[in-house]
Amino acid sequence: MMNILKTVPLVLIFLVSGCSISNSRYQIKNDHSPSDIPPLGHIEDVNPRYEPYSRGGNKDYRVRGIDYKVFTHLTEFTELGNASWYGNKFHGHLTSNGERYNMFAMSAAHKNLPLPSYIEVTNLENNRKIIVRVNDRGPFHAGRIVDLSYAAAQKLDIIDSGTAKVKIRLLHFAKEESQANQFNGDYYIQYLVTSLAEKAEKLGSELELKYHVKGLFLKEDKHYKLRLGPFNSQLKAQRLLTKIQQDYPTAFIIKLK
Repeated sequence: MMNILKTVPLVLIFLVSGCSISNSRYQIKNDHSPSDIPPLGHIEDVNPRYEPYSRGGNKDYRVRGIDYKVFTHLTEFTELGNASWYGNKFHGHLTSNGERYNMFAMSAAHKNLPLPSYIEVTNLENNRKIIVRVNDRGPFHAGRIVDLSYAAAQKLDIIDSGTAKVKIRLLHFAKEESQANQFNGDYYIQYLVTSLAEKAEKLGSELELKYHVKGLFLKEDKHYKLRLGPFNSQLKAQRLLTKIQQDYPTAFIIKLK
C-alpha cells in the first residue's frame, strides 16, 4: 500500500465547524485515487497573486504533541523534502482554512505557510514544475514537507510512487501589486510584427478578449507591432508572457520609459 495512505492533513484536526475527530466523519476509511477520473489535461497551474490571509488556519497549533508555528511574515521561503498527496477520502471535506478540498484543483497542504499561499513545486526526480495554492495543513510525517492534491500530484508524476523528492518555493506578492491600477504602467508584451493591417486588427482583438488585457498595435513604416499592456510591473507582464509564448515563442517584454 502506498505511503500516501499514512498522510493525515490537518483537515482532520482543525475544522471551522469545531467538530472533533471521529471515524464516522469520512465515508472512506483509507485514502486512495478516485475511481472515476475526469480528463485533467486542461487543468492549469493556479494564477499566483496577493490574497489576504484566511480567518481560519493561521494560528500556531499542536498536533500529536508537537507544536507548529505559522510563518505569517515570510516574503521568501524555500524547502527541500518529500511531497506526498491526498485524494478521494478528503474530497469535499473542509480544509484548514474552511474551504472545501477539491482533489482535482491545484492545491496543497503545508505545516507552516500562511493560508492561503502560493508555491512553486519542483519534482527533483524529473524536473517537472507546478504552481499550487496552499489552503490546508499537513503532512505530519518526518521528511514530508507538502501534501499535494490529486491533480497536482499527477502533473508532477508522483501518483504511482506516492512520494517524490521536491523543492518548494514561496511566491510572495505585496498587497499593492494587485490593486486596480495593475494595467497602468510602462511594461508591454510585444508578440508579433506584421505588414497586414487586417491580421494585426484581428489578432489584437482576439488576444484582448482571451487574456482580458488591453491591446496595442503601432504602425511603423509598413509594419504593425502588436502589443499587450501596459502593466505596472515586469512581474505582471512576465506571468502573461509565459502563456503567450506558447503560441508566440519570440514574444518579449518591452519597457517604454
